[in-house]
Amino acid sequence: MDFEAARIKMVDNQIRTTDVTSHAILRAFLQVPREEFVPASRKPLAYIDEDVPLGDGRYVMEPSPFAKLLQLVGVRPDDVVLDVGCGTGYSAAILSHLASSVVALEEDADLASAASETLARLEYVTCAVVEGPLKEGYPSEAPYDVIVFEGAVEDLPTTFFDQLREGGRMVVVEGVGNAAEARLYVKDDEGVVSQRFGFNCSIKPLPGFARKQTFVF
Repeated sequence: MDFEAARIKMVDNQIRTTDVTSHAILRAFLQVPREEFVPASRKPLAYIDEDVPLGDGRYVMEPSPFAKLLQLVGVRPDDVVLDVGCGTGYSAAILSHLASSVVALEEDADLASAASETLARLEYVTCAVVEGPLKEGYPSEAPYDVIVFEGAVEDLPTTFFDQLREGGRMVVVEGVGNAAEARLYVKDDEGVVSQRFGFNCSIKPLPGFARKQTFVF
């Protein structure tokens, strides 16, 4: 299979057509070999316009919503980014083309190991894979200029606002299914956080962020 041709078609037919106009983002998607970050049996499906399953409910997010989220948050060349739920490392590789450095957080030991191996083999030297509970973030390397979530959340822990640098931005899809919304959070120089709606976005959830059930008597 001609993966380079498939990569070009992905960018032209899936990403550009959803109003992603950032040249830096388009270049990043053209440069990262997505096929290297999916299971061997699914390499022929690496560039389809769908999530690529990794097992146990995890996946590599389909290209279009991921690109739109990156455009919304506006990653800059000098940013330090926390990538929450990096899976096998594809998202971190994309982010490494946009930012100064990437802390790629993953709680699944097998996925974290795969991400570390692939990123090292492909010489993505500005990415560091760390293992720990996704819902806790990674405070030891905070604060971050940008925080990105690789899946939808229902309940967004306040610890992520604490880990955001003043002037930093965080993009997250909040909600479930077709009712979910991509939102941009911005922390100003006085530590006050504001938010705005980006676009409707239906993506699969990340583990550990479900809203606790309440009982009505």
